[in-house]
Amino acid sequence: MGLSIIILAAGQGTRMRSELPKVLHSLAGKALLEHVYIAAAQLPVTETYVVYGFGGERVPKQLAHMPVQWVEQVQQLGTGHAVQQAIVAVPDADDVLILYGDVPLISFQTLDRLVNAAHESGFSLLTTNIDDPGGYGRIIRDESGDILRIVEEKDASEEQRSVCEINTGMMTVKADLLKRWLADLKNDNTQGEYYLTDIIEKAVNEGFVIDSINPESAIETMGVNDRAQLAEMERYYQSVQARHLMCQGVTLMDPSRFDLRGDLEVGADIVIDINVVIEGSVSIGNNVCIGPNCVIKDADIGDGVTVLANCVIENSVIGNHCRIGPFSRIRPETRLSEGVHIGNFVEIKKSSVAGGSKINHLSYIGDSELGKNVNIGAGTITCNYDGAYKHKTIIGDNVFVGSDTQLVAPVTVNEGVTIAAGTTVTKDIEANTLAISRTAQKTIKGWERPKKK
Repeated sequence: MGLSIIILAAGQGTRMRSELPKVLHSLAGKALLEHVYIAAAQLPVTETYVVYGFGGERVPKQLAHMPVQWVEQVQQLGTGHAVQQAIVAVPDADDVLILYGDVPLISFQTLDRLVNAAHESGFSLLTTNIDDPGGYGRIIRDESGDILRIVEEKDASEEQRSVCEINTGMMTVKADLLKRWLADLKNDNTQGEYYLTDIIEKAVNEGFVIDSINPESAIETMGVNDRAQLAEMERYYQSVQARHLMCQGVTLMDPSRFDLRGDLEVGADIVIDINVVIEGSVSIGNNVCIGPNCVIKDADIGDGVTVLANCVIENSVIGNHCRIGPFSRIRPETRLSEGVHIGNFVEIKKSSVAGGSKINHLSYIGDSELGKNVNIGAGTITCNYDGAYKHKTIIGDNVFVGSDTQLVAPVTVNEGVTIAAGTTVTKDIEANTLAISRTAQKTIKGWERPKKK
């Protein structure tokens, strides 16, 4: 006996008011559907099937990295019809866990309990109690507390609508039983759809007792139906992430103004100021201080690093004891060695900078290799693009580059060179020399500025 998972992800989500399929809307940097998949993938799964529909191939194309079987529901005729599209491929002996692609906060722990609850009875259902159950199917129980059926909101009586226990739609059912009950579904309801929930009554009529479990928090079971709900879930998710980091010893100056949109590995004694966004896969070493309003994506930050306010670091490696910012941009494929200083309004792209070098003011360094203890003066740029191709600039150890210098690549500046301010470098420079290119200064006496008439 194995476990097959069917995730329903075919709906449009009309209240999102978007051409994007609802399950592709983002929460903490990942699609809603991907959150569901990640939680479910921690179970011992034989196969996972995702039923898609609205948006055509857009869902499987954007989430092609997920190792699932994609099943198209050409016509959206209800949840029962959606499960019918995937169930044909499921072995009869499997348990089937049914999930929803717009319920991103469901936890592995809850799913594990739901699957285990079905081992004996053959049928388990995830329910929860909420104060305002409007819009959800109600759980109807008999006098002894056993589940009789689920009544959808639009088909419920006034008395049934007063019930606060709701159906989450998530269940585990033996595959052979599920196939039989699905084949007998009818669409004689106000929506004209095939409701998956109708199999509850069929199971009860055959004498099955349906085991129900509840999640630790009702928010685990909440679906995203509009932008307001998506924002609420984002804040809840971020509060959980922030608390987890603080339990690991990270100081967050204001946990409500921190966003983790990926995976973060942390060392000890890290301080993160307000409005910092972490994206992708990031590691931060020991004794690191990150100032306010920074974005760090897919980067490795070494020990003792200080990142001042308003910096962007992407797909780069920052060595120990570097100092960056404020207002610096470190673009992809940059590697800074130990003790490098990158100052305000400096942009570095696809470059390596060796230990002790400083680029402190208003400079652009692209497609370059800088040696040790290099000093780059204010306003220096590497002219790495000729309109068709990128070219490399190589600067040796102990080079001093004066302010307002242009290095026209490809060019090599050997060790110990001094470049005078205002120089345009177009040829390689020998080691331990002075390079200077300036036109003679002229003073014109009696000059008068043009004046408006």
